[in-house]
Amino acid sequence: MTGLMGEETVTAEAGPDPAAIASVIVAVQSAGVRLETPVETRTGGAGPTDAGMLWIEGFPVTVPTSSASPYVLRSEDNGAQGLYRDGVRLASVTGALRPRFYDRSTADGTPYWKIALLHLDSLASTVVQACNYWNTADQCTFCGIGVSLESGSTVARKTPEQLAEVAIAAKELDGAVDATLTTGSSVAPDRGARYVARCGRAVKDAAGLPVEIQFEPPRDLAILDEVHGTGGADAVGIHVETFDPAVLARVAPGKARTGLDTYYRTWERAVALWGRGRVSTYVILGLGEDPDLTIEGCRRAVDIGVYPFVVPLRPVAGSLLADATTPDAAYTDRIYQKVAAYMTERQMSSADAVAGCARCQACSALNAVQPLLQIGRRPGAGS
Repeated sequence: MTGLMGEETVTAEAGPDPAAIASVIVAVQSAGVRLETPVETRTGGAGPTDAGMLWIEGFPVTVPTSSASPYVLRSEDNGAQGLYRDGVRLASVTGALRPRFYDRSTADGTPYWKIALLHLDSLASTVVQACNYWNTADQCTFCGIGVSLESGSTVARKTPEQLAEVAIAAKELDGAVDATLTTGSSVAPDRGARYVARCGRAVKDAAGLPVEIQFEPPRDLAILDEVHGTGGADAVGIHVETFDPAVLARVAPGKARTGLDTYYRTWERAVALWGRGRVSTYVILGLGEDPDLTIEGCRRAVDIGVYPFVVPLRPVAGSLLADATTPDAAYTDRIYQKVAAYMTERQMSSADAVAGCARCQACSALNAVQPLLQIGRRPGAGS
């Protein structure tokens, strides 16, 4: 059976069809999901904010929750969950469980969940919950880094020792397979990269998890050699957000002044150090960008060896874009198809990434659009 955008129901008799799964994932990441059954969610902060964390036919997916969505998550008689539209079952779903390590605290009484969160099977933390752009004219309009801190749901600065302690618990109690550590931008020449690398090293030494660290382009590219030499990162994320210069100037003025050329130069040096596919960049869809510039920018990134992690805009409560809408699924699907096809041609896949967003894939549908080239389906939590 075929539904909106041609998505097909995934029947037990026929088995999961990759094209049908991809269509469903693209659709729900734009339209969101209406919840009729409890599921682990998170609000505020970076990454999969204001989202439910699910496994759709074994694919990791974070989706916005919306009471107006035509897609409904329901409990079923056998204790499983299903995704429905207009009463038609589209796919099997497993909701993520509340991580057990959330119930622990450090010796000084700080709850572990204020130090790091589990995004499906990936541990994530903003190690410095502050940015020099925040509350200035340069603030990134899609960002909510200050929102979590103001709400009291996190701490301003996580220490390497705290992160190491939490990483061990997340791995042992909840099966975390990697860690993603990010930071707000600093005015220092390294833009915060040295500290996040130090935190990454502590996590790797203590828990043995592969780590991605994320930071803005440092003012001196030699700092990348220094950061690589710490051994604190298996992969890096250096996020341009959009390849449309006019949109970048509007939504991220500070990054716009850094300039696209600086991002390209930084990526080239980073790929030389960490390797092809182990450097990634977020590319946000739905900011009013020129789709042709977006596709061309993704292609150039792939040619350098950078994984373009294409995601739909997910408005963050409390951000300057809180009232924005997610992009239409037909629009995101078109760009996914173009970018994924070029990645296929250039033999790049998420299998190249050992940690971070490109490894996890849950906030993007690229992994579902090109299932044969990407990391295989992973079992849902508790399945």
